[in-house]
Amino acid sequence: MITTDILIIGAGPTGLFAVFEAGLLQMKCHLIDALPQPGGQLAELYPKKPIFDIPGYPEVLAGDLVNNLMEQIKQFQPGFTLGETAETIDKLEDGTFIVTTNKGTKHHAKAIAIAGGLGTFEPRKPLIDNIDEYEEKGVEYFVKDPEMFRDKRIVIAGGGDSALDWSIFLSNVASEVTLVHRRNEFRGALDSVEKVQELKKLGKINLITPAEITAIEGNGHVQRLTLDINGEQQTLDTDFFIPLFGLTPKLGAIANWGLEIEKNAIKVNNALDYQTNIDGIYAIGDVNIYPGKLKLILCGFHEATLMCQSVYNRLNPGKRYVLKYTTVSGVDGFDGTRKEAEKAVVKSIE
Repeated sequence: MITTDILIIGAGPTGLFAVFEAGLLQMKCHLIDALPQPGGQLAELYPKKPIFDIPGYPEVLAGDLVNNLMEQIKQFQPGFTLGETAETIDKLEDGTFIVTTNKGTKHHAKAIAIAGGLGTFEPRKPLIDNIDEYEEKGVEYFVKDPEMFRDKRIVIAGGGDSALDWSIFLSNVASEVTLVHRRNEFRGALDSVEKVQELKKLGKINLITPAEITAIEGNGHVQRLTLDINGEQQTLDTDFFIPLFGLTPKLGAIANWGLEIEKNAIKVNNALDYQTNIDGIYAIGDVNIYPGKLKLILCGFHEATLMCQSVYNRLNPGKRYVLKYTTVSGVDGFDGTRKEAEKAVVKSIE
């Protein structure tokens, strides 16, 4: 049983920043996310795309923003349950909650913050009749552990950043990497496209375009793929097939928790603290809805801040919290570290 003050469902930018705001109030956080790494859409869909509307950053790459958020919360030692989805929620008599994931991991929390972005992300699957038979038997929609591909033959399908980046990375892990895309052009970061071009010339990546994978064969595990190349069929032996066609957002199990849902989002009270219709459960970021809602990262940061203040008051009834700017109070981490501004020197000028 994992215990925490605030259980955050969703490790995107809003969920990560909530850890910092909770830490300032000396509240511990644990995060659950279906993806294999923190960062949500920023890490999974467009890590190398620039964002222009983060205060103080004229331009910042999505992946760099995630890295900065992780560095910012490091001293508050958050816990992570990654690669799992929150399935059930039970409210106990004392007002706390038990949340169980699809893999049976149980979490006991005093409050819950749903920061699930647009919901649980499910991979967009290629239209191959028997692909379900080979899932986790050679078909992988996420690269959770690159070492599982060590010295193996792999085929990656897709034309975006994820397909390009993993082809580059796994070219130093797998014995053979083949990248298949239905077009000759790739929609990704220019440096990634150029790197794949370079690795193709070096013989470290096999590039097949324009082509589509139409069939999978194997005896209990992927062994062979059929490709359609300009109307001609060709087979390709492989150990793994990794289709990277993006993700589809869905509310998933959250929709069954008794929360008030409106337009496929969770309705909250934005007049105060972004709490849902269930006391002790909050929704922040793109997953919530209220009059005037804007689905922006900076709005999620604001919502996370007010949510943490509300949770503090809920867990400490009657205890007055005096808000101080971090330039004055400093930041005390749970790991014993302290960040503070240099103190003024009292000295006369002669």
